[in-house]
Amino acid sequence: MFLCGLTAALCGAKLSEGVFVGTFLSMSSTAVVSKFLVEKGSTNALHGQVTIGTLILQDCAVGLLFALIPVLGGSSGIFGGMMSMGRLLLVLSIFITVAYMMTWSFIPRFLKLMIQLSSQTNELYQLAAVAFCLLLAWCSDYLGLSLELGSFLAGVMISTTDFAHHTLEQVEAIRNLFAALFLASIGMLIHFKFLWNHVDILLAAVILVIIVKSIVITAVIKSFGYSIRTAFIVGLSLAQIGEFAFVLLSRASHHHLIGGKMYLLLLGTTALSLVTTPLIFKLIPVVTQLGILMRWFPSESGVQNEEKATMLDVYNRTL
Repeated sequence: MFLCGLTAALCGAKLSEGVFVGTFLSMSSTAVVSKFLVEKGSTNALHGQVTIGTLILQDCAVGLLFALIPVLGGSSGIFGGMMSMGRLLLVLSIFITVAYMMTWSFIPRFLKLMIQLSSQTNELYQLAAVAFCLLLAWCSDYLGLSLELGSFLAGVMISTTDFAHHTLEQVEAIRNLFAALFLASIGMLIHFKFLWNHVDILLAAVILVIIVKSIVITAVIKSFGYSIRTAFIVGLSLAQIGEFAFVLLSRASHHHLIGGKMYLLLLGTTALSLVTTPLIFKLIPVVTQLGILMRWFPSESGVQNEEKATMLDVYNRTL
């Protein structure tokens, strides 16, 4: 964010626009990345845990970014923006606390009751699980937080119960349907004529975003003591621009923070980066194997030992 702001200032552009673009580019896609991690069975791996943790922090920051946009657009003062951020932090803390309390008191009993009522058919349990997730997502959005944060918390709350595996089996078909609708909605946002007329700029922008984000994220993860292999995989996994960037773009355009051409350029770059994400995930095993052969990365046995040591170190820090 600050790097883009500094670059914009040096190039003669607006500092506020540069800060917004940096904020915009820093977001990654929770929905897409989580789906691929689940499909590849990497959620329990060290790089999967780091990736998911980073995505959670990004989702928590979405509400703060919404409060920052009016300040950058000049429609709200700095004091008003700081007050909005403070209020959102307070709401976020209360929301997470209430969700934590419900996890141990209400959720297990609720799911057990739904299983008892749906002994003959599974439709009731499916509807109850989906309704609970949608309700928590709506509450999160109503409080000024992100929809994804509420949805993620709903999943975490269910995962702590004994019915987590059963729930996942029941909602798998619905999950795939929502994923298809999400990708279809991205396609609807693309302006084909603009893409065709500026295909060279958009391709260069997507390649630049993927390379720069991968390098920056890899360097940051490596600085926390993780192996270069783990940092590299996390960097590639988070190289795309997240779906919440569409909402940020809409808010920024409403506050006249960015112009029409910049809006379409960022919109096309985001859509194309999301489209390239499946290809990146397919290339990750190939690149990591190449790195092992070239001795850039440690071997599989060395990686497993390093992951165990890292997890043990993290566990000891939490004690």
